[in-house]
Amino acid sequence: MAWEIAEGIRKAFELILSGDSAVVDATFRSLYISGTATLLAVSWSIPLGILMGLEDFRGKRLAKGFFNAMLGMPTVGLGLILYLFMSKAGPLGVFHLLYTPTAIIAGQAVLITPIAVTFTANAVESVEPEIKNLAKTLGASETEARLAVLREAIPSTFLAVIASFNRAIAELGVAFMLGGSIPRLTRVLTTSIALETTRGNFEIGIALTIILLTILLSLSILVNLLKRK
Repeated sequence: MAWEIAEGIRKAFELILSGDSAVVDATFRSLYISGTATLLAVSWSIPLGILMGLEDFRGKRLAKGFFNAMLGMPTVGLGLILYLFMSKAGPLGVFHLLYTPTAIIAGQAVLITPIAVTFTANAVESVEPEIKNLAKTLGASETEARLAVLREAIPSTFLAVIASFNRAIAELGVAFMLGGSIPRLTRVLTTSIALETTRGNFEIGIALTIILLTILLSLSILVNLLKRK
């Protein structure tokens, strides 16, 4: 068994170094789909997170509780719900989104929205209140004081974006149920790993896993460097 694993790893590196078309295709498609989904999600999640972090309003605790609960949403459960919406009989069936990259992008954007909202709200709320008070003492208006708070929260907000991307690129349920893992169209790293493993192509599965882990570890290192700064 150990020999088979070692041989699989050796062949995996051969595939990576040779630029195997299936490996390269799945890698770049994953980066494109998850990157687009992240940009889409943060476009509404960060403003919402900032609002929740800065303002006190009726229902704030309920809203925060909802997004916190959605952090643990099973991807297959979300995939099923979105599948029903996008199927021919669903309300979005007229757009023919199912089994397209657009469907995966939309699904991943919905999946990571709670992460981006919660992390951004926590980043804003974690800024020391003295910063806002100091800005006001120095003559800043309420708006300027809030901008000072937001500037302090920028590094932590960036971490929210990184965490959202990591969640998107590493998930399987949404990508498989909405994309169908169609070659050259919707097959991404996670669905390729699952498919090649079931086919017995362990070297390809290992190669794709190494690439996925490299992406995740690289981003984790970047996050740690940002935390130190």
